[in-house]
Amino acid sequence: MAPIIGMTKFPTLWVSTDYKGASRRNTSGFQDRLQKQDLSEVTSSARLITRLPRSYVNPKSQTLYPRQSQSNTPKNLHPKQPTQKKPHLTKKGNPPKHAAKPPPGHGIGHVPPRHVRAKNPPKTARETRALLAPNAQLVFLHPPFSTPHAPKMSLKMPSAPNTGLFKQGYSSYSAADGATVRNIEAVREVSSIVLTSMGPSGRNKILVNKHDRTFVTNDAATIVNELDIVHPAVKMLVMASKQQEFEMGDNTNLVLILAGELLDISERLLVAGLSVPEIVQGFNLANTHVQATMPDLVVARVENVVDEAELTKAIRPVIAAKQYGVDAAIAALVVAAVRLILDPKRPQAFNIDNVRVVKIMGSSLRGLEVVKGMVFPRAPEGHVQHVRERSKVVVFTCPIDISTTETKGTVLLHNAQEMLDFSAGEEQQMDAVCAEIRAAGVRVVVAGSSVGDLALHYFNKHGILVLKVPSKFDVRRVCQVCGATPLPRLGAPLPEEMGAVDVIETREIGGDRVTVFRQDAALASRTATIVLRGATQTSMDDIERAIDDGINAIKGLVKDNRLLPGAGAVEAELVKRVTQYGERTPGLMQLAIKNYAKAFEVVPRVLADTAGLDATAALSQLYAAHAPADGLGLLCGIDIDGDAENCLVDVAAAGIYDLLAAKLSAIALATEAACTILSIDQIIMAKRAGGPQMPQQRRPGNWDQED
Repeated sequence: MAPIIGMTKFPTLWVSTDYKGASRRNTSGFQDRLQKQDLSEVTSSARLITRLPRSYVNPKSQTLYPRQSQSNTPKNLHPKQPTQKKPHLTKKGNPPKHAAKPPPGHGIGHVPPRHVRAKNPPKTARETRALLAPNAQLVFLHPPFSTPHAPKMSLKMPSAPNTGLFKQGYSSYSAADGATVRNIEAVREVSSIVLTSMGPSGRNKILVNKHDRTFVTNDAATIVNELDIVHPAVKMLVMASKQQEFEMGDNTNLVLILAGELLDISERLLVAGLSVPEIVQGFNLANTHVQATMPDLVVARVENVVDEAELTKAIRPVIAAKQYGVDAAIAALVVAAVRLILDPKRPQAFNIDNVRVVKIMGSSLRGLEVVKGMVFPRAPEGHVQHVRERSKVVVFTCPIDISTTETKGTVLLHNAQEMLDFSAGEEQQMDAVCAEIRAAGVRVVVAGSSVGDLALHYFNKHGILVLKVPSKFDVRRVCQVCGATPLPRLGAPLPEEMGAVDVIETREIGGDRVTVFRQDAALASRTATIVLRGATQTSMDDIERAIDDGINAIKGLVKDNRLLPGAGAVEAELVKRVTQYGERTPGLMQLAIKNYAKAFEVVPRVLADTAGLDATAALSQLYAAHAPADGLGLLCGIDIDGDAENCLVDVAAAGIYDLLAAKLSAIALATEAACTILSIDQIIMAKRAGGPQMPQQRRPGNWDQED
């Protein structure tokens, strides 16, 4: 087999002198690699390379010449060298001593033998010694039995980030993986869900939660509360909306929609070349300007929070956003209930928990009524059903029954008389307790726990009305209505522990028996109840949410009585004023501030879309009305009952207002949530706790589900 030519400095580059066979592939690869290497390093190591297929190296000029034909070969390329016998080989491949040095006069110098190991040799290859022969060839004394080839480069396999840093099950997403864009897409998805539910013409959503409970509503707070959201960035936005619902009770949808619009704009700004700190700083400057500008847009105030007309004017638009068409009737009920419990001297002490809603199936909204006191959707336990005069009330939170031991007890009875005496003793003890309660002047007993049959028998005997209230919250409200103190012991109450109620009666409403605790109208009551009627449970639930929004609006109204123009008028005015502020701001933040102003355009656009109007034409008319600098266009908003030619309405004449406190809180929360989500560059999530869930049993359905 022909000898192998290699290079001592690059032992991994192999080429065979036999270029007639299959080794042409290797020679071409060698030539390509050789052209990419530094020729100075190659020639300084080997000094001279001969018999290379397809290429030559001039030892004087150190120039690589491609082998084309014999006629094109440069002259004097191979200087004649004195011939020398080929050295004999030993058994282990070591050359004889006389072959260790080249003959004198060679002109190249001595190159000591060097060890060469291929990184990826054939299986038959082993370590050999390379010797520079007198003919300037590197001869491998033990060539392998197969044609050598270029070694394969080891490929570095990519690994997951933070490998070995966290426990198994962790997942990490960095900025390089597009964490910011993923967060924006997730928020955009949630925002698009509640987008069409905004305004009086908003669409309803059907939700089925994990407990198979069905909700039909357009309330954004209920929608995001029942959705099982797991994305951490979206959870932050949901927390902001819940905070808005807890503090103001309105504009929850505005928080979600405005935050989604701000993040959508941020994505376009990032693509345009702005950095995250520049966008966040611009949004914060714009938010500060909005908070300072909106008090100048106030158009009305509620001077008297007890006046029925002024309260109705303030809360009717809030209820209309949930129940458009019946907003006037519901607003009148809410105002009537609030006026029963609102103290004119201390309106700031208003508590929304003092207005309770009881839902009874049947009838319609015409059957709504307000009761000064409490209504329980159950009848009394005993035979006594009515107490027509003012009576004392006692509230027990402990079981009303024969006392028993905490552990298992054993009674030894010797004869039948002892058994009779034991039973008679229990009866006498319970009779004595009921007699003591009746002797204290109590006519009504409210039980927060169980009531025994024996105790109920003696209560009926003494003419005491017994009402069982299993909810601890209702027990607390009963104590507020009656002024009683809940007792954890069974026995006669003290005078300061008893309450009083004017009338307790049992009524039948729609086939259901209810118990009414009603106070005298001349005395101030701490609790009022709205009796709600409806055809379906889902419709009554939706009306209850509208009532809660109206009550929360009054809560915000007693803190700040200023009102803004509604129907998208204040948002259109903010677009104009924030854009003017952005034009006065130098630097790249001007672009962020102007785009922040465009985010408010989503409110009038959605109002027009859900009302079936042309959004482009409606926005054109709205901006044209707000364009003059005299401020007369401030009262122009979107008319959901308008047509294509006239899409605007005078909000003052129509009585459409928004609460200033609720609007300020919603814009601040949306901006803060958007900036926080935008500042996130990495998400690290642990594996969710809990094992695999049990497979649920298939619910009965049609035959197609079995395919």
